[in-house]
Amino acid sequence: MGAPGPLNLITDVAGLRVGHAVDTHIRTGVTVLLPDRRAACSVDVRGGGSGTRETDLLRPEAAMPAVDALCLSGGSAFGLDAASGVMQWLAERRRGFSIHGHVVPIVPGAILFDLANGGDKNWGSEPPYRRLGHAACEAATDGAFPLGNTGAGYGAKAGRLKGGLGSASWRETDGLVVAALVAANPVGSVLTPGNRGFWAQPWEQGDEFGGLKTAFPDGVDLGIAAEARITAPAANPPSAQPGGHTCIGVVATNAVLDKTGLRQVTAMAHDGLARAVRPVHTPMDGDTIFALATAAWQDQSDTAGRNWLIARIGSIAADCMARAVARGVWSAVPLGDEDSAAALLRRQEEGKQ
Repeated sequence: MGAPGPLNLITDVAGLRVGHAVDTHIRTGVTVLLPDRRAACSVDVRGGGSGTRETDLLRPEAAMPAVDALCLSGGSAFGLDAASGVMQWLAERRRGFSIHGHVVPIVPGAILFDLANGGDKNWGSEPPYRRLGHAACEAATDGAFPLGNTGAGYGAKAGRLKGGLGSASWRETDGLVVAALVAANPVGSVLTPGNRGFWAQPWEQGDEFGGLKTAFPDGVDLGIAAEARITAPAANPPSAQPGGHTCIGVVATNAVLDKTGLRQVTAMAHDGLARAVRPVHTPMDGDTIFALATAAWQDQSDTAGRNWLIARIGSIAADCMARAVARGVWSAVPLGDEDSAAALLRRQEEGKQ
């Protein structure tokens, strides 16, 4: 039926570029997604502590049909200014919505909380995020990019472990491509009870996040495993506060979809977070997923087939999102006193030998 794209990244969707910028002293960063042309976009925000910009324009009934970029940033509410740097970069190139002789770039964005990760947040009168947003645009590529400690995931945490930036893609045999990008910073755990492995392990392709096959008890069906079904994750930091965490991400496709169709895709894509993180959408999280369509691949279905196409894209998007979360956390390396999932799971394996 299909397989991960050549890069297994969101840049497998033709017409997309991704750029990152980080400040290692502050321990924060920004990720920007740039479509080659203005693209239809929608969003779905869940949890109790979201921070977003320009999302009202993405409602199906809103007049704005497309966006010029998407911006994901650390920094809590300070990070919302990263989109201003992206706007500046686009305006310098006369890219945006044309109105009355002016060009206004449309750049929705979302932020996660990374202020308590030990970096120096005494940045004085000018937070770094506008600068980082502009720099991320300068660094944008349509090819491979690193995962883990980069971009908006640089300062992220995942429960008690180091979080990070992840991405995954899927290409169907008929040419449909769906992919996800996420900065994983949840209050919940990405690992199953006893740190056996990732919750997302059933959706892993190859060894994209370690190839571990011990996530659940041997010989027990996943659907009825008591440990997997009822044991609450133990990775919730005792200092968890509303708005102190959050996963922010994007799912993208090369199909032709409008904002209404993409709104349904974003709703389904949140299922991928639920497959990869427990608990999810908590009062401490402001989980936000954008969906974007580049319209590079034309489906020939009638109206009934069109509805199924939306369902098909949403289902694949959820799988890619779950994989992207695990890939981001698996690729992350320790930062300060935050252990990495890869190091923890390897110690687990060594202890069994």
